[in-house]
Amino acid sequence: MAEPEILIDPTKPSARNLSYLKAGAPIIIDISTPAGQKRKFNTYFIGYLPKKYVLIEFPDSSKLGAFSQYIGQGTVITVRGLIEGRDGAAVAFISTIRQTLQIPSRIMVLDIPNTVTLQQLRSSVRIDTQIVAKVKIDDVYWQTTMTNLSVNGGQLDIINGEKLVLAEDKVIEVLVETSEGEDNIKLDATVCNFKKQVDGVSFGVKFNQVNKQQVIELLYQALV
Repeated sequence: MAEPEILIDPTKPSARNLSYLKAGAPIIIDISTPAGQKRKFNTYFIGYLPKKYVLIEFPDSSKLGAFSQYIGQGTVITVRGLIEGRDGAAVAFISTIRQTLQIPSRIMVLDIPNTVTLQQLRSSVRIDTQIVAKVKIDDVYWQTTMTNLSVNGGQLDIINGEKLVLAEDKVIEVLVETSEGEDNIKLDATVCNFKKQVDGVSFGVKFNQVNKQQVIELLYQALV
C-alpha cells in the first residue's frame, strides 16, 4: 500500500507551509465542546502574519447554532483546506483562538500553529482510515468500516457478513453519516474485488462519477 506523500519542507519551519493557503480559500474547521461534542463547519481562510497570527472568517451564524458560544479565546480548533495548483493536496493544522473580532466582519484570530501538514490526495495514494459507514447492497444496509480510502475508491470490511455474495462489477451505495445538521455523504461504487475473512468479508470498491469534494471531506478525517 502506498504511503501518503508528506510535503513538509524539512529546511523550513512548518508554519511557513501556511503560504500554500490562499486568501479566500474555503476551509473546514472542527470545534469540540468541553463535553466532548464535535462539529465541523465550512468557512474561509483570510490570511496570516508570519510568527504572529492566522485570520479566518466565522462560519455562517445560521449553521453554528449552540456551538457559537464555544468560539472564543482559548478554544482549540482544527483547520483543513485544499491547496490550489497542487492537484488535490490538503493542508491541516491545529491552533487556538487568540481572540475574536466583529469589525470589519466576524473574524477569528488564531495563534500560529507549531505544525502545518501538507499531504497529496492523488488517486493512487490510499490513506489508512477507520471510517464507520453503511453500505447498501440489494436494498439492505450493512454496517461497514472503510479501512482505507483514496480519491477514486477504498476498502470496506463487514463483520458477520459471511452470507454476502458479491461479484465484481456489482453496484452498491456507501453512506457516511455526518454531524447533525449536515448532509450525509452518499457514494455510488462498483465492487472491484471480494474476499472472505475469518469474521466477515472485505472488498475493494471504485467510486462511480463521484463528487471528488465529498471524498476529500472523508480524507480530511484521516489527515488529522
